Amino acid sequence: MSKHEVNLGAPKALTRGVRWALFGMTAMALAAPALAQDDDGKEGEEASREKATLLEAVTALGSRGQPRSEQYSAVPIDIISVGEFRNQGATDVLDQLRVLVPSYNVSIVPIDDAATLVRPANLRGLPPDSTLILVNGKRRHRSAVITFLGHGLSDGSQGPDVSVIPSMALEQVEVLRDGAAAQYGSDAIAGVINFTLKKRTEGGEFEAFWGEYYEGDGDTLQYSAQIGSHLTENGYATFTAEWKEADPTSRSVQRNDAAAVAASGNPFVPNPAQIWGSPRVNRDFKFVANLGLTGEDVEYYLFGNAASRDVDGGFYYRNPTTREGVYSLDGGQTLLIGDLTGAGCPVVPLRDANGNLLPFNTINTAVQGLPSHCFTFFSIFPGGFTPRFGGIVRDRSLVTGFRGQWANGISYDFSASIGHSEVDFYLRNTVNASLGPNQPADFTFRPGSNKQTETNFNADFSKLIDTSFTVYPVNLAFGLEWREEEFEVVAGEQASWEVGPLASQGFLIGSNGFPGFNPRTAGTFSRSNWAAYLDAEFNFTDDFMLAAAVRFEDFEDFGTTTNGKLTARWQLNDAWAVRGAVSTGFRAPTPGQSNVSQVTTQFINGELRDTATISPTSPVAARFGGRQLQPEESTNFSAGLVFADGPWLATLDYYRIEVQDRIAQSTNFQLTDQDRAELLAAGVRDALSFNSVRFFVNDFDTTTQGVDLVMSYHSDHFGGATTYSLAANWNETEVDKFTPEIIGEARVQILEDSLPSTKATFSINHERGPWNGNLRFGYYGSFYEDHVDSGCVVGPDCLPIYGDGAWIVDLDVGYRFDNGFRVNVGAQNLFDKYPEKNPYAESVVGAKYPAHTPWGFNGGFYYFRVGYEF
Repeated sequence: MSKHEVNLGAPKALTRGVRWALFGMTAMALAAPALAQDDDGKEGEEASREKATLLEAVTALGSRGQPRSEQYSAVPIDIISVGEFRNQGATDVLDQLRVLVPSYNVSIVPIDDAATLVRPANLRGLPPDSTLILVNGKRRHRSAVITFLGHGLSDGSQGPDVSVIPSMALEQVEVLRDGAAAQYGSDAIAGVINFTLKKRTEGGEFEAFWGEYYEGDGDTLQYSAQIGSHLTENGYATFTAEWKEADPTSRSVQRNDAAAVAASGNPFVPNPAQIWGSPRVNRDFKFVANLGLTGEDVEYYLFGNAASRDVDGGFYYRNPTTREGVYSLDGGQTLLIGDLTGAGCPVVPLRDANGNLLPFNTINTAVQGLPSHCFTFFSIFPGGFTPRFGGIVRDRSLVTGFRGQWANGISYDFSASIGHSEVDFYLRNTVNASLGPNQPADFTFRPGSNKQTETNFNADFSKLIDTSFTVYPVNLAFGLEWREEEFEVVAGEQASWEVGPLASQGFLIGSNGFPGFNPRTAGTFSRSNWAAYLDAEFNFTDDFMLAAAVRFEDFEDFGTTTNGKLTARWQLNDAWAVRGAVSTGFRAPTPGQSNVSQVTTQFINGELRDTATISPTSPVAARFGGRQLQPEESTNFSAGLVFADGPWLATLDYYRIEVQDRIAQSTNFQLTDQDRAELLAAGVRDALSFNSVRFFVNDFDTTTQGVDLVMSYHSDHFGGATTYSLAANWNETEVDKFTPEIIGEARVQILEDSLPSTKATFSINHERGPWNGNLRFGYYGSFYEDHVDSGCVVGPDCLPIYGDGAWIVDLDVGYRFDNGFRVNVGAQNLFDKYPEKNPYAESVVGAKYPAHTPWGFNGGFYYFRVGYEF
C-alpha cells in the first residue's frame, strides 16, 4: 500500500473478491432460465399485480410489510406517477421533482465549481446527503462530486446524482417525507426517495423533445426510447436510453471593472466579460436496464445503469489590471512581470498617481517594449481572461439478487450491488501563471478526477407470525448489510499543479481557478461497515397499527451507532385517521469528506481568492479546531391527519428534525506567514497560492420544522376526468448552536433564510378523449442570497439580497392519436416571470439576476414533444 492510500475498510484483496462474487451472482442470475415457473402461476401473479396497479398506486417504502397506498401509510409518502414527470418542460429528473415536491429544492447556480456538474438538491432544507436515494428499493451510490461551493446550505455535501436516471425508465417515484435511518441506514435523515423502474414484457415507445427559452437561447434537444420483451416466458427485460444536448444561456451584464478596462481603450475585453447562465450540456447519454425472471419458488432480478455527460460552465473574469498573482502583486498599481533570466525587468505602471487606470495604448506600448527575457500575461491576454470550467461525469451501477419464500414461510431477498461515479475535470482558457510562457498549447488543463465506488451486500428476511393479540399476523423483518465506500483522488496533468519557475516571483501556482490534484494529495480512501436490523409491525385491531424498528451499524473509522423508530396509525372512522412517528437517525461522514484536499476560487471580501480545503486531521486544520469527523445524529418527530372520502384525499403532517454535530465546511481561515511556513514544511509546496484554508468539521446543531399539506380531488368536470391537486410546504430551520470562529454568522443566515419558507403547487389535470392538459400554479416564497458567497452579514464588502416570492405558471396540452402517436406542447414559466434584478449586477460580477432564485433566472421556456408507443 502506497503512502497516499489510507485503508479505513476491508483489505484490497477482500474488495476484489467481493466484486468478483458480485459478478458471479450476475452470471447466475442471467443463467436462471433453467428455473422457470409454470405459466399459470406467472399469469396469476401478474394479473394480481396489474389489478392492484389499476386500483391505486401502492408502495412498500417506509415499511417492510405489505405495500400500501398513500392514505394507509403510517408515515407521509408521495407516490408520483410517470405521467406527472412527462407533462412538464423540465427534462432532468432533478428539476421535475423540484416542480412536483414542494419541500424539494434544486440548486441552479451556474458558477459553483463541481456543483455545476452535479447539482445539489435539498429535501426539507437539509443538505443532499441527508436524503437517501433508492432504486427498486436498493441503496443508490453517491456521486464522486463533493460540493465545495454549495451556497452555504449544501457546502461540503456528497449526495447521489439522480439526474442520470431518465424519466422514461420510471414506473413511479415514492418520496418518504420522514426520517428512516433506523430502517435503511445512514443518510435517511430528511427522508427517502425511491425510483421504481418500469417493467415491460412487450412493446416500447420513442419520444423526441425540443424546447428553448423565450430569450432564444438554451436550445434543448432530447431523444428517449424504451423497449420491452419477455425474458423467456417467465420474465421481463426492459431497456431505456436517452440522449440530450442543451445550449447555454446568458443572463449577464457587463461588470463595472471590465467596463472600466474597456473604457481605457482596451479592445480585447469581452462583453459581457463573465457569463451567468445555464451551462452547456454535451453528449448527455443515459441507459437503464431492468430484468427479472421468475422460477418455481424464486424470482431473479438484475438492473443497472450507465451514463455520461459533458458539462461546460462559466467562471470568474480575470481582470488584466488587478488579478493578483497573474497581472499584478500590488493591488493593480504595477504590472506583474516575470524575469526569465535574472537580468532584471523594468516597472510598467498600470495607474497614475491619482489611482486612475492608464490608457490601454500607454500600457500596451510599455509591454511591447519589454526585453525578451521579461514576461507578462498582458501580452497573451491583454483583455483579461475568463476560464471555462467543466467536467465529464460518468456513472454506472449494477444490482442483482434473488428473492422468494422458503417452505417455513420465511421470505428472503439476497442482493449485491456495485456503483461507480467519476468526474474528470477540465479547465479551458486559463493559465498556470507560475509556468510563465510555457503554457499548454490550447490553454486547456486537466486538473484530475474524483471517483466514488460503493459495494453493497444485503440479506433481508421477513415472516408473518400468528399471535393472539393481533387481528392479523405480525410482520417480523430482519436482515444484514455489508457496505464499502471508496473515494479516489486521481492526480491531474503536471501542468495543472506544477510549481513553475516564476512561483518565487509571486506568480500563482496551478491551473488558475481550479488547481490540479497533485500526486501528494492523490490517493484512495476506503471504509467498510456492517449493519443488522429488526423491524416489526403489529395490527392490534382493524384500525390501529404499531410498528417498531431498530438498527445497529459498525463503521471502521468512528465506531458504532444504534438507532430506533416507532410508528403508529389509528383509523378513527371511515374518513379520518391519525398517524405519527418518532425516530433517531444518523449520517456518517464520507471517506471523501474525511480525506479530500482541493483548491477553489471564491469571491471573498470583494476579491477573488484561492481557498484550500484540507483534511480535518491535518496539523494546519488542528490549529483552527479540526478533528476526526463523527457522524451527525438526528431525532425526528412527525404527526399527521389523513382524510379520505370518495373523490377527496387530504393529508396534513407536522415534522420536526433535530440534527446534532452537523458536518459542513468551516469558514475560511486566513493564513499568516507562519501558517504558510508550516504548510511548506509539511510538504505542501503550493502553499504560496493559499490565501485561506477550510476543512470539514462537526460543529453546529439545527432544528428544522414544518408542515406538509397534500390534497387531491377527482371529478368529471368539463366533460372528462379532472383531478385537482394541492401540495404545500412550510419549512423553517434554526441554528441552535455553533462556533462563530468555525461556521460564521453569514453561514448561519444562509442556513436559516436562503430557501423559501413557503412553497406550494396547485395543478389541474384534465383528460377528455384523446386530449389531455395540465395547468400548474407554483408559489415560491421569499428567499435570501449571500451574493457570490461574500461571507459576511454586515459591512461594505457584504452583498445581501432579499428576494421576493413569486407565482410561476406552467401549461402542457397533449393529444394522443389512435395509431400510438402523441403530441404535447407547453410552456414552463408561461408568463416569463423573472426575479427582481440583482442590485450588485454591474458593480460585482455581472449577474443580471440573483443566482440562487429558487424558480430560476432564465425566464419562460416553451417546448414541443412528440412520441410513439407500440
